[in-house]
Amino acid sequence: MNLDIQHLMRPGTLSLTGLPPLSLYVHLPWCLRKCPYCDFNSHEWKGEGDLPERAYLQALRQDLEASLPLIWGRTVHTVFIGGGTPSVFSPAGIEQLLSDVRSLLRLTASAEITLEANPGTFERDRFQAYREAGVTRLSVGVQSFHDPHLQALGRVHSRDQAMAALEEARRCFPTFNLDLMYALPGQTLSQLQDDLDTALSFQPPHLSIYHLTMEPNTYFAKFPPTGLPDEDLAYEMLDLITDRTQGAGLSRYEVSAFSRNGHRCQHNLNYWQFGDYLGIGAGAHSKLSFAHRVARLVRYRDPRQYMAQAANGQAVAQCDEVGRKDLPFEFMLNALRLREGFSLEDFRDRTGLPLSSLEPGLQTALERQWITLEGQMVRPTTLGFDFLSEVQALFLA
Repeated sequence: MNLDIQHLMRPGTLSLTGLPPLSLYVHLPWCLRKCPYCDFNSHEWKGEGDLPERAYLQALRQDLEASLPLIWGRTVHTVFIGGGTPSVFSPAGIEQLLSDVRSLLRLTASAEITLEANPGTFERDRFQAYREAGVTRLSVGVQSFHDPHLQALGRVHSRDQAMAALEEARRCFPTFNLDLMYALPGQTLSQLQDDLDTALSFQPPHLSIYHLTMEPNTYFAKFPPTGLPDEDLAYEMLDLITDRTQGAGLSRYEVSAFSRNGHRCQHNLNYWQFGDYLGIGAGAHSKLSFAHRVARLVRYRDPRQYMAQAANGQAVAQCDEVGRKDLPFEFMLNALRLREGFSLEDFRDRTGLPLSSLEPGLQTALERQWITLEGQMVRPTTLGFDFLSEVQALFLA
């Protein structure tokens, strides 16, 4: 589609006093195998010739160049390279990508640049090469250290490969993230304990732990695995995770994220604080603010169609304005995930709406003891964290 950039700049019903911080998300869509639980835009590379790395990197540059009028004069604070499995791209390819980004955008000197990596693509010295290419933070998708669980999740790596990849990540990067999942098919509390003990033995600066969910349009949604823990066991598992991470010096700053001091994921924090992000790559999403509106954009999903459209400067498949009535829910869907909550001033600044649009939901949440309100700060309580979906639903239009 042809973006009507002038329309995005016109007067509208919102009035934002300033623009929020801006991040860049880059989507590399290929992986070695599509995991049955994954609902991201990822595509198996079946070995039909070489990965079209050079052509795709060229498309990313063309996409970014065409997007520049949307973000003129703005500084980018974080870059996140996700997928798919970005580590199927060569270190030289990642270096080229980051060189293009730096030549076209104004990055802060201390910009956090994260790359997702899969232990199944691990080779010795490969992580060091990513570091030399400009990546500052690695996110290693381990999910489990138990081989039968890895097989049930469709992962291409083993426990031993995960251990070797984490050793290398710890050696090469001053900060890295370790990804785990829980409530897996057939998983017991003691097996989760083993996973946590193994993960914490690497002293990760940051740990992300996600409950396995049956997302729509995935293999698991059509063919659910057997032996999933019931709700009571899943809650016991979450209690175990909270206790073990706290005992290891990791603080839970977001529903699924735990970190040591100084190692929070700045890119994800920008999402949760309702910051802006430009997404480039096949199927990538963007959320961009203008003086009088907030817009969401989506790129073409199919990689080859995306590359063809990017060559014509038309990689965006869809652009929608977020309606006034939807903004409170969109803001709260993100901000309430943070243990520290948010300030009412941030809500005004990032939505352009008056506080009255939040009042009915805030009042109900206060009555149910799901949040606290101290001055300008709104924070979820422990009970609110347990009933997060219900709290967020209070702000639906």
